[in-house]
Amino acid sequence: MSGLLGQPEYLHVLVNPVLTHVLPVAALGLLLALVCRSPAGTRLGLLLVLLGAAAVWPTVHYGRQGFDRVHAMADETGGDWLALHRYRAEQSVPVFYAAAAVALAALVAAWQWPKGFVPLSWLALILALAASAAAARIAWPAGKVRHREFRHGAPPAEELQAAHAVAGENRVRPVTARPVPVVM
Repeated sequence: MSGLLGQPEYLHVLVNPVLTHVLPVAALGLLLALVCRSPAGTRLGLLLVLLGAAAVWPTVHYGRQGFDRVHAMADETGGDWLALHRYRAEQSVPVFYAAAAVALAALVAAWQWPKGFVPLSWLALILALAASAAAARIAWPAGKVRHREFRHGAPPAEELQAAHAVAGENRVRPVTARPVPVVM
């Protein structure tokens, strides 16, 4: 077990469910607290949104560290899905930081600026929902990196070309769907 904790790709897989599972549940809790007008519930929801959204930092950190190792294990199509996963993550990071920052600002406002507490809480909710949607969008290609059975065609061509361009890879090969063997 201790050997696994030294592998950044393993740590990435351990931390990323906070973004895909905890953050949406925190947003739901915040929504319910806001609708019920519960200040204590709203503060708890904001704290969970803050922690859930802030988990983007270790997730991206370990993802970057483990990228080359996972890329080496993937086949060509899996490498394309991995590039798309990385591209979407890099493009979406600001929404997670914005959600965390606004949740923190709302928590501070609860004590320092009570009139700003509720509007900032609603803004934190909107950003938490946006971050949750981004997390789902990022996670979708990740499952296709090493699992051929989840692939139904190639990654979206335009977005894949952008991903390779951002990564500095000069890949202009056409992206075509490869047949996927069906295992029964």
